[in-house]
Amino acid sequence: MTAVPIPASPARGLLRQLARDSGYVLFSLPLAVIGFVLAVAGISLSAGLLVTTLGLPVLAGVLYAARGLADLERLRLPGVLGRPRVRPVYLTPPRGTGFWRRVFTPMRDPQSWLDLLHAFVRLVVALPPFVLMLVWWALALTGTLYGAYDWAIPRGPDDQDLSQLLGMGDGTGARIALNTAIGLFALLTLPLVARGLARFQAAVAYSLLTGVAEMRQRITTLEEQKRAAVSAEASALRKLERDIHDGPQQRLVRLAMDLGRARQQLAADPEAARRTLDEAVAQTRETLDELRALSRGIAPPILVDRGLPSALAALAARALAPTELVVDDELGTAAGRLDPGLESTAYFVVAEALTNVAKHSRATACRVEVTRKVGRLEITVDDDGIGGAHLAKGHGLSGIADRVRAAGGTLAVDSPAGGPTRIHAELPR
Repeated sequence: MTAVPIPASPARGLLRQLARDSGYVLFSLPLAVIGFVLAVAGISLSAGLLVTTLGLPVLAGVLYAARGLADLERLRLPGVLGRPRVRPVYLTPPRGTGFWRRVFTPMRDPQSWLDLLHAFVRLVVALPPFVLMLVWWALALTGTLYGAYDWAIPRGPDDQDLSQLLGMGDGTGARIALNTAIGLFALLTLPLVARGLARFQAAVAYSLLTGVAEMRQRITTLEEQKRAAVSAEASALRKLERDIHDGPQQRLVRLAMDLGRARQQLAADPEAARRTLDEAVAQTRETLDELRALSRGIAPPILVDRGLPSALAALAARALAPTELVVDDELGTAAGRLDPGLESTAYFVVAEALTNVAKHSRATACRVEVTRKVGRLEITVDDDGIGGAHLAKGHGLSGIADRVRAAGGTLAVDSPAGGPTRIHAELPR
């Protein structure tokens, strides 16, 4: 019997998030105190020793210590913000550098100073949420349980309860009802309060410790995508120029020569002119066939008209190796069709992979699988060939890699010597 996992209930998820948020806020204050004391003591000591050469190594040590606390905070952020952990790429000294070069390296890194700034700011940011969280937990626990310990609270003859001051009466029932109502209100709003406090505090930490690094990483990714798009476009244009030069252009030159010869033969030898014209007609048909093939490589009409499944089925039918095709049928429906640019990229990934199979792999069987997952499209091409495929420049697969990177996706090629070969691409959608 196969065990079926039981999905977590909303109440259990709410309690888990409450514990995570409360722990984040409550443990932030001790860590903030440690970071603040370390930063103040380290900066003061390095400033006092700055007149000597000892002040700079002390400052470097403070920056490294602030980096360690920042890394600890980055480990805690995903549980609150729900974002993946992003660690900045810090400057590192080259191997074999001297002592002073290693000392000055963290001082030249802007992120190191942001880590130190976070150590100073963190105490101011962590203290109010810590106090408010303690108060809210105390109200929730002491209020909801008030009826259990009301009898144990000593009261003098002149004491006045909150219920009496509010005009609710001075009896035990009114007192218990008011305090229990306050406790229930605090208990019901505790998840919202904890979520708000944790997200506020985590947002400040994220902006200083990760936000700048994430923005730089995003800029780097966009630059790589731009370079990949330019490279893919240049490769496609060179291939098109080469195909036109080697195919239709040569046939058109021969067609012009045949027509010129037929005109000269028309008066002297009509039968030879007829044969020459027949050859010219055949050349015209072959040229049209090559132009249609080139147009399929630029923008296949079947892809535009009927969608990705039909276009891939046509590719698989023309493949030299027997090809099994597994495609999500919804990709061909009006509601399930992808963005035209993404469809084109997916088509050319499969087309180039099948071309590689036909030219180099010596495969006897191939399998193409295109599946739609949450937020991405996965393309896998397997063959049982001799392997040896790679992404080096000058090879067809490098063009696939450029197209995939330009679309913001990833490409992996697993092709050991002797085979088999597996090409796997993921495209965001």
